[in-house]
Amino acid sequence: MASTASTQSEKDYQKMIETPVSKLILKLAGPTVISMLVTSVYNMADTFFVSKISTQASAAVGIVFPIMTIIQSFGFTLGMGSASLISRKLGEQKNKEASIFSATAFYSALFIGLIIAIFGLIFSVSLMKFFGASSDVLPYAESYASFIFYGAPLMCASFVMNNILRSEGKSFFSMIALATGGVLNIILDPVFIFGLKLGIKGAAIATLVSQSISFFILLSWFLQKKTICSLLPSYITKHIKDFLLICSTGLPSLTRQGLASVAAILLNREASFYSDGAVAAMSIVTKIVMFIASIMIGIGQGFTPVAGYNYGAKRFERVKKSYWFTLGLGFFVMLIVSTICGIFAEKLIASFRNDSEVINIGVKTLRFQLSVMPLHAFIVATNMLLQATGKITSATFLSCNRQGIYFIPAILLLPRIFGINGMIISQTVSDFLTFLTSIPFLIFFMKQLKEKKSLEN
Repeated sequence: MASTASTQSEKDYQKMIETPVSKLILKLAGPTVISMLVTSVYNMADTFFVSKISTQASAAVGIVFPIMTIIQSFGFTLGMGSASLISRKLGEQKNKEASIFSATAFYSALFIGLIIAIFGLIFSVSLMKFFGASSDVLPYAESYASFIFYGAPLMCASFVMNNILRSEGKSFFSMIALATGGVLNIILDPVFIFGLKLGIKGAAIATLVSQSISFFILLSWFLQKKTICSLLPSYITKHIKDFLLICSTGLPSLTRQGLASVAAILLNREASFYSDGAVAAMSIVTKIVMFIASIMIGIGQGFTPVAGYNYGAKRFERVKKSYWFTLGLGFFVMLIVSTICGIFAEKLIASFRNDSEVINIGVKTLRFQLSVMPLHAFIVATNMLLQATGKITSATFLSCNRQGIYFIPAILLLPRIFGINGMIISQTVSDFLTFLTSIPFLIFFMKQLKEKKSLEN
């Protein structure tokens, strides 16, 4: 048995360091992109079906969105943090150390998710008001949020398992779990919302059920020992430094997702100064943009284990080749998708909520954000390159830019100068500045990589 596992591990290793990078990334990115799209679709499905109830219900989904990003921030921190370490350890053929990081991250995610759930359920009303819920929106937001909190432990842990599978080059397993949960959510949404007449509560229950199913499918791969890494409690680290290393490696993800939550709160509060229609419009645009951006994130997550494995194996030329391929592929795909969505922007917004105010604000905002969407290829690829190769400080700083260093001042200042148009262009301005900031970081990394290659030779 041990010999079989060792043989499979060796095959996985050879695959990651010898397969042509273009073929390898496409193979890994395909299932990952599908997983990300499905995840975005079922997140968008809630917004789509709930928007049929009322503008206030649609706004409520936007109000609760920061909670989802908070849960994701901890899940991604532990997931991406452990995955970056795991891929490098597997590249170094240190499988036991890889299992230590995987088990530690998994059980930490369950615990943190439980804390979020308890805190959220106790302070639900206060949180919804803080996030920008008006008196009309508050009942919808509170009802929706309660079931999201119930699912927090499983959601956090699922993010970890997803990333462990991808770090091993088994993104297909991850795709099956996410796709199953996503399809189930899309089916259950109209059944619970309209068929059982549960309203917005039905959407939240559908999300909870689908997330639970995804969790158990992911867990089954580990229980069946179809993975290199183990989640056995015996592998949980006895050294705090291992946990801190996971957290520090995942810090870019924490800052990125954490600031996304802050950004969403500020955006909701700013939109609420205008109307519930403005909040609904920004919620719809956010979900559409997330759907499009998930394509690039999926491509990037297919690239990450390739970069990590080969960096750990000192195959620096393959790291470089894999980056440029990812960038080119991402830019082309994002250009095509954003162009198509820009052309049909009005129909896209109207399909969610056929309200003149929602459509007017939504179309303007969507087209502005789509204009810089191809630049996401550069932003995401560069950030994931730095994170996968252990350049934590640089990756963390870049993660802070898009929805922190640049967006927060933009959303606070631009509406004061340009009114509602300032709110509409805030994210676009932030995205463009983030792109410019990423350029010198890439130049410096490539210089370092060249030096490392020279030393190895």
